[in-house]
Amino acid sequence: MVSIVRVHLPSEIPIVGCEITPYVLLRRPDGSATTDDAPESAPIDGCFLRYKWIRIQSDKKVPVCSIHPTEAATLQCLGCLKVKIPVTKSYHCSPKCFSDTWQHHRVLHERAANTTSENGAEEDGSSDHLFGRLPTQSPSTNGPVPIVNPDKNSGETWYEVGRSKTYTPMSDDIGHVLRFECVVLDVDTRIPMGTVSSILTSRVIPAPTPTPRRMIPVLPGGAEVMQGGFDIDGRNASVTSMGTFTVLSYNILAETYATGEGYNYCPSWALSWTYRRQNLLREIVGYHADIICLQEVQNNHYEEFFAPELDKHGYQALYKKRTSEYLQMYPSNPNNIDGCATFFRKDRFTHVKKYEVEFNKAAQSLTDAVITAGQKKVALNRLIKDNVALIAVLEAKFGGSPDNSGKRQLLCVANTHVNVHQDLKDVKLWQVHTLLKGLEKIAVSADIPMLVCGDFNSVPGSAPHTLLALGKIDQMHPDLSIDPLGILRPTNKLNHQLCLVSAYSSFARIGGGSYELEQQRRRTDPQTNEPLFTNCTRDFIGTHDYIFYTADSLTVQSLLELVDEESLRKDTALPSPEWSSDHIALLAEFRCKPKLKH
Repeated sequence: MVSIVRVHLPSEIPIVGCEITPYVLLRRPDGSATTDDAPESAPIDGCFLRYKWIRIQSDKKVPVCSIHPTEAATLQCLGCLKVKIPVTKSYHCSPKCFSDTWQHHRVLHERAANTTSENGAEEDGSSDHLFGRLPTQSPSTNGPVPIVNPDKNSGETWYEVGRSKTYTPMSDDIGHVLRFECVVLDVDTRIPMGTVSSILTSRVIPAPTPTPRRMIPVLPGGAEVMQGGFDIDGRNASVTSMGTFTVLSYNILAETYATGEGYNYCPSWALSWTYRRQNLLREIVGYHADIICLQEVQNNHYEEFFAPELDKHGYQALYKKRTSEYLQMYPSNPNNIDGCATFFRKDRFTHVKKYEVEFNKAAQSLTDAVITAGQKKVALNRLIKDNVALIAVLEAKFGGSPDNSGKRQLLCVANTHVNVHQDLKDVKLWQVHTLLKGLEKIAVSADIPMLVCGDFNSVPGSAPHTLLALGKIDQMHPDLSIDPLGILRPTNKLNHQLCLVSAYSSFARIGGGSYELEQQRRRTDPQTNEPLFTNCTRDFIGTHDYIFYTADSLTVQSLLELVDEESLRKDTALPSPEWSSDHIALLAEFRCKPKLKH
């Protein structure tokens, strides 16, 4: 007889919108163990499993704090109710919680007030008298029909909410405990064979959400701040106009790197992939980007989650997995190998061609050409890091510019992750230079605008960043002093002719502008014009991510506002319950320049 050995949950805290898949260990009659599912349609040894999910609803529903979702709320912000902010965001666990996050919280008030001002809603901008003690709440009368609670004196009502192995908590579950039950049944008699195994969750919490990020125009003279960008509730349409397009670049932090040891400041439930994948998807979809460049996308996550989920939103997918000579740490699980994924909206672009750059192959060719036989093994050990780049040539379905109407508008998008240790400055620079030389060959064969996106693991002013931004490197640059293999010599070969400019440097380069534009300038480095940070952990805060564009063929129209450290909240680094990667997303809107007539 098949029996249930153990049942446990992947995370101790269930979150609205995040699927729960319990772990059920079975023992077969021969004594062997299995975690395979046993539905009635595919029984094991004449037995199948029946599942049930139950919401245990207390007579008094307990709201949870919007900032610390594992804590019960004791205060409610009345200002949120005035401007019709979702009620779940109005709860706080203490006066200190409310005051500590006021600068972050008031942004919600200001933006909501702007959209409801026609209804006479007012906000005085002060935190005084904005919160009150929570009133006693009556249990909801809506929802599924209650089932019999074995303990009639417990003050609880049980509702059956699901009959499959997995369950996705809904808003009605917030504040309540869930109970998962499973039992083995005989496939012929349908009679239970053994006792029911069950396990309880913690109280369901709402999915934490960061402050929405807006698109900031960067054209000279400026314009109104666009109510677009990241819209987690999906109320805003894409901000792109007919002749423009948007590009997103985002290192999403692969599950294999998101360990509790490396990110011990992030709650375990918020670090789990089941939570992060839904939070990341909600964020990515909310940006409404026409082109999406993601880094650190695991092979199985691409095939089983991102490709099918983004297909539902109208995106076509391209993927390049990292090569595996160096990644011998995953010999038994190739799915753990990550790579670069590029998605584009099928209603705005068609796929023309795909190029794959494998830096391992380039390293082999380099060593064969310039490294002596006795040094080849040492050279390959230093150069081979399994990094890749994915280059997509797309054709726009919209007009690139009024002067080019009727002409074919192509676009080349490079997506890469230069995952090289900081000590190997020569290898990092060599990989970036190799990519740029490959892009130059494409540029020679076609008059085509280019975008170079990704995580370059290089801070502003470093040799790789300087090469990208300036097209050359000063021969006295300190990074050039590290070159044990001689692969960077002669240094005057380190150049390119692509006319690349960093999109986010536009915040600093454009004079004048609105208050919002000035606010963004304060979040950039005045020496390099780059963001102060795109990567924020307990051990490092700085910029590694960029969107470069060819300035002779494209112009920047607007940029997704930068995140300031204050909005990440005190004593917090990334990832966090609100932001599910240790990087922040970059998003730029572009317009193609008219081609000069000869």
